[in-house]
Amino acid sequence: MSTLTATAAVRPKAAARRSTRGRLTLPRQALLQVLAILILLTVLFPVIWVFSLSLDPLNRSRPEGLSLIPRGATLDAYWQVFEQPTNNPIGFMGLALNSLKIAVGSSFISVAIGVSAAYAFSRLKFGGREVLMLAILGVLMLPPVATLTPLFVMLNKVQVELPVLGAFNLRNSLLGVGLAIISGLLPFAIWNLKGYLDTIPRDLEEAAAVDGATTNQTFVQIVLPLAMPALAVTAFLGFVSGWTEFYFSWMFLNKASDQTLAMALYSMQGQYTNTPWSIFSAFAILFAIPPAVVYFAAQRYIVSGLAIGSVKG
Repeated sequence: MSTLTATAAVRPKAAARRSTRGRLTLPRQALLQVLAILILLTVLFPVIWVFSLSLDPLNRSRPEGLSLIPRGATLDAYWQVFEQPTNNPIGFMGLALNSLKIAVGSSFISVAIGVSAAYAFSRLKFGGREVLMLAILGVLMLPPVATLTPLFVMLNKVQVELPVLGAFNLRNSLLGVGLAIISGLLPFAIWNLKGYLDTIPRDLEEAAAVDGATTNQTFVQIVLPLAMPALAVTAFLGFVSGWTEFYFSWMFLNKASDQTLAMALYSMQGQYTNTPWSIFSAFAILFAIPPAVVYFAAQRYIVSGLAIGSVKG
């Protein structure tokens, strides 16, 4: 009885020690809060600087001091961006539509093809599987600029004729730019999604097969819902890559009607003329809003997808 009594007395003390072990002391918690605030200010400082420049009516190269609202602050730069940001006839909404076509199209196609290929690499055993995975890894190591010249030459030889769009050169089109971006996004999508699909238990698919589900039904109704966090992360990164893409668009496109937001923003920097810094900053702020909106809309899936490696890796 004495032994049982002593054990019972020790258990609450051990539980109390475990409950307090994970708690932070007040000084340490205050230090971490101060550190977090300093990191936040460091990250937000460039954004605050650009926002302050966009409100400056004098187009200064830098704001006076660190005031968020400069003297004589105005929103005229934002109105001018919406009306006519550059000397080209295409307006801001036209530029945004072109960027949106490239971002959404390249993101959707790369994820759609990537998840199918990743599922094949994860579940099927076929000849040359390891060689193909190494080839995908090798393509991932190449910077996108390295493929600029071969893609330019290859796409420039292709003439396309579509019922609605008519005849056009594939290189000098948004479609060609989208294909060039997909060629870089697809290896990343396959590699990233394959690693996550490997963590999904095959018992679920075997149970579905016993219940009479086909392979396509299992893939669509079981695998894809479970892979939603990885799909969200891959799609978001593909969207950001397409939205901010510059090299392919600048080198491939010749028509003003096909220009993107990134091209227009770059063209506002004058080499021999003064750069309209207020308009440039307002353009940059508006340019950064859509990716932020997409992130917050899919934040639940993206955050869980980014934590995949730490939880299941």
